[in-house]
Amino acid sequence: MRHAFATVPAPSLVISAADRDRLLPVIDQHDSPAAEALEAELLRATIVPPEEVPADVVTLHGDVVYEDLSTGQRRTVRVVLPREADPRRGWISVLAPVGSALLGLRVGQEIDWPLPGGARRIRVVELPRAA
Repeated sequence: MRHAFATVPAPSLVISAADRDRLLPVIDQHDSPAAEALEAELLRATIVPPEEVPADVVTLHGDVVYEDLSTGQRRTVRVVLPREADPRRGWISVLAPVGSALLGLRVGQEIDWPLPGGARRIRVVELPRAA
């Protein structure tokens, strides 16, 4: 999927086979640009067995700290399935623009992505681990 606002090649993605299997029905159930964008990301991702996903990759149900590089603002979120989304808890749907942008990225990777208010460049800062 190519976007007119992309200034650099899209970063590589790593998605677990288990996450892909959870996401395919979501894509099938939603006829929307967000679902199409998620499908495009899955198609370009490297799919690996869950046990082979590197520890620094954003996965479903994992917390991630990301930074909006234009504002310097950092936010911690958890990328979840649409039915699990809960903004009060910081749980964002994988169909939300930031959710689909973050999934599969590694710590330190950046991506240009369309967000409300215009395209933004975001960077994965860290993946906090539950205590």
